[in-house]
Amino acid sequence: MTVHARLPQVSAELTDILRANAENLPSPDAPDFADLFERFGDARIVMLGEATHGTHEFYAARAQITRRLIERHGFNIVAVEGDWPDIAQIDDYVRHGSARPRSGEAFVRFPTWMWRNQEVLAFADWLRGHNANLPEDAQTSMRGLDVYSLRESIHAVIAYLGERYPDEAEEARRSYGCLTPWQDEPQRYGHAVERGGLADCEGAVLAQLQDLLDRRMDLIAHDGESYFDAEQNARIVRAAEAYYRSMYRGAVESWNLRDRHMFDTLQALMAHRKDARAVIWAHNSHVGDASATAMGWQGEFNIGELVRTAYGEQAVLIGFGTDRGTVAAASDWGGPMEVKKVRPARDDSWEGAFRRTGLARSLTDWRGRRKRELVSALSASLLGRAIGVVYRPETEFLSHYFEAVLADQFDAFVWFEETRAVTPLGRERPHGAPETWPFGL
Repeated sequence: MTVHARLPQVSAELTDILRANAENLPSPDAPDFADLFERFGDARIVMLGEATHGTHEFYAARAQITRRLIERHGFNIVAVEGDWPDIAQIDDYVRHGSARPRSGEAFVRFPTWMWRNQEVLAFADWLRGHNANLPEDAQTSMRGLDVYSLRESIHAVIAYLGERYPDEAEEARRSYGCLTPWQDEPQRYGHAVERGGLADCEGAVLAQLQDLLDRRMDLIAHDGESYFDAEQNARIVRAAEAYYRSMYRGAVESWNLRDRHMFDTLQALMAHRKDARAVIWAHNSHVGDASATAMGWQGEFNIGELVRTAYGEQAVLIGFGTDRGTVAAASDWGGPMEVKKVRPARDDSWEGAFRRTGLARSLTDWRGRRKRELVSALSASLLGRAIGVVYRPETEFLSHYFEAVLADQFDAFVWFEETRAVTPLGRERPHGAPETWPFGL
């Protein structure tokens, strides 16, 4: 992440303005936590961020806000930074559906704790209960936006065709045969194409997607939901093929391909059902408008920026932050999950500014930019902290801080002074969870 050597310090004036505009929040585990978020119920898309991928308060808060938006404001899609086939197993559970074709168990790849945790289990149990007595077309779905499920998506397309058109399933198997040798380690495919001169598979996966699209009217008439699932999996294969090739051309191109795919998936979800209204769960680095951060200044865009451009004031971008506590994260990619201590935020960061307010939990809202003094105060460029699935406290300044203009990055910010790690689920079925629960491995 890009960090400039000289950055402005947090002034007493900024602290005073933040303290004057911040609204106190109860614990995210309290039933009234979402009361202050009623104001966002008029939006069509509400994007809820997180400063880490392993913090209880962020998951619990998003769950409470999402419940309120579903119950009182008619939101009917929960789309998350997870893989489509894995999240589809949660969707089958919450919508009381039959299991979709799969090639393996859900959420067993690194980072398992990101969606295999008690916080997600609690929300999914609630959503299943909410949907229980609703007609199918009125139920709220849970969907994955990400691009990493190459193996599972290939399997899903072939299995879908195999149930209906065995000959076409064989043709799909041949089309995807170019990729199947690499499906367990797709990054090696990208290396072989970009560095080793291997012919790419782009034409084959495009042809397979086009074949599904050409037969859309015929296939959708038999089972529209199953066709939609198959089409999205075919789109993922196409996006994944391009993504893994791009990894060796540079971080900017691969990041942009990934977030473009997430946005395109969201657009497909919004077009798929009548009166669609969506809540997005993703990291701040995806939810916040990249054009207001060092990411955007070096050429990256993200789903938050694309949503804001497409939906304008119908979209709300809400960031989340913390000062200290513990977090579930690994020391290296693919490493074991650890409960790590989060260092107190730097004094010259946005987190440092919110810490100085002395508030344990707060919501600061500048949507519509009507609070001119607040917007002006938030228009400085300060450091912001981003902890993903890897956290390295010993190199935190270089690894986890980037510059951001908060006024333009988000429309509101949720602050928790102290936070704790999510509670991961073990390999056994959680106590009390029904057999249909998708994490019962």
